[in-house]
Amino acid sequence: MARDEGIKALFEPRSVALVGSSKLRERVGMTAPWLFKSVIHNMKKYFRGKVYVIDIHGKTSRLSTVKDLPGKPDLGVLMLPPPLSIKKAQELSEAGVKALLGITGGYKAEEREQLLHIGREHGVRFLGPNTILGVVNTTNGLNTMFEQDLMPMKGKISIISQSGGIGAAMIDWVCFYGIGLSKFAFTGDKIDVDDIDIISYYGEDPDTNAMAIYMEGLREGKEFVNAVREVVKDKPVVALKGGITQEAARRALSHTASIAGVDAIYSAAFKKAGVIRVSYGIDHLFDAVLALSKQPPMKGDRVAIISNVGGPAILAADAVYRYGLKLAKLSDETVARLARKYPEVDATNPIDMIADAKAERYRDVLELVLADPNVDGVLVINMLKSCFFEPEDAEVIAEVAKKHSDKPVVDVPTGAEDYLLIQKALRQTDIPTFNLPDMAARALNWLREYDAIRKRMNNKERMEPRDSRKPRTSTKNS
Repeated sequence: MARDEGIKALFEPRSVALVGSSKLRERVGMTAPWLFKSVIHNMKKYFRGKVYVIDIHGKTSRLSTVKDLPGKPDLGVLMLPPPLSIKKAQELSEAGVKALLGITGGYKAEEREQLLHIGREHGVRFLGPNTILGVVNTTNGLNTMFEQDLMPMKGKISIISQSGGIGAAMIDWVCFYGIGLSKFAFTGDKIDVDDIDIISYYGEDPDTNAMAIYMEGLREGKEFVNAVREVVKDKPVVALKGGITQEAARRALSHTASIAGVDAIYSAAFKKAGVIRVSYGIDHLFDAVLALSKQPPMKGDRVAIISNVGGPAILAADAVYRYGLKLAKLSDETVARLARKYPEVDATNPIDMIADAKAERYRDVLELVLADPNVDGVLVINMLKSCFFEPEDAEVIAEVAKKHSDKPVVDVPTGAEDYLLIQKALRQTDIPTFNLPDMAARALNWLREYDAIRKRMNNKERMEPRDSRKPRTSTKNS
């Protein structure tokens, strides 16, 4: 079986076998009847393929052994303690599954070696164990999460997380804001399938525009660099690295059987690979992948600011320079046309359109600014309170931006309630929204950074191909 068949089966199986117990519960561990039943519930509700349920205690299904299966599943999902999971992994592998997913954890080193041996013996790929949340694919409804009725809407962001907690926060984020998700994978202990495999898969996935990674440890750094260098020529990769201090690194080791490594080495590897690294938390990871999934790279550093209020526009201008960008000098033609159309509006960048600006004025001014050859990207500010602007007026921003798809546009409804109202109006569009000017300027800088990365990677010769990776002989990270 080819390596990529197993990875594809993790996300695009035609049939899935869920293996657990309606009775067995560990004193400490994830094995529990309610978890098993919740995964069954979500899979039967959302997955558009076949679902086989194997209950080793026979209460929730007529199937109690792998031998009872009426067909050959592509993917097996294990929700039992280590000894039983190993036994069922062997049986499922002999039955012809292409991939296995281990939800539960608690494996000793020798037990992880057993799982890896089973996979290699039968040509089966294994994600986990200790994946907790498993995988999600909004295209086919695959959903192994155990919170019932939780299913993100379809989108263009794909996520890899080496932490169940960080992964859950990212799922919560896309669901709360209705941003949308393409694929999600919690890698767990990474005895076999790792970030490299999944990044390569996402890179070829037509439903993925950008990917976000939370990482605590990495093995095979050279292969990681080689794989990502190919992917970022077409799709941006954003990473947040946990365990950069000695204390946190020790916790990461016990957390997911990873070795955090020296942070400077990771920084160098990310830079060489073309990864956009965010260093200040989950919010930066969210903001970066949101902007990169929706907007084109920014081909220069000249930013125009359009606003219906003065103060936030001034703060936005400060932020533009703080992130290494600059304010665009509008062309004489643009200034003249703005003056003729709206003589009361000061055509100096930042452009203050005054508090009574509504959809028509935003449409006209944004059209002129995006058409200006001196402008590389636009930061739009539209407050509701103390202004005439209404949430539905924001739709014109998406309409105009769509006609100038080579230049990024980000939107800033400054505040909290105003932000939620306009974010809701724009969430189904390609316009990313941020509630502070600083966040929007930072997003434009990431779009500028990705343009530089893409140009650099496309100008260099291809490195060592992905297929040359040597087989692994140990579960130990290095």
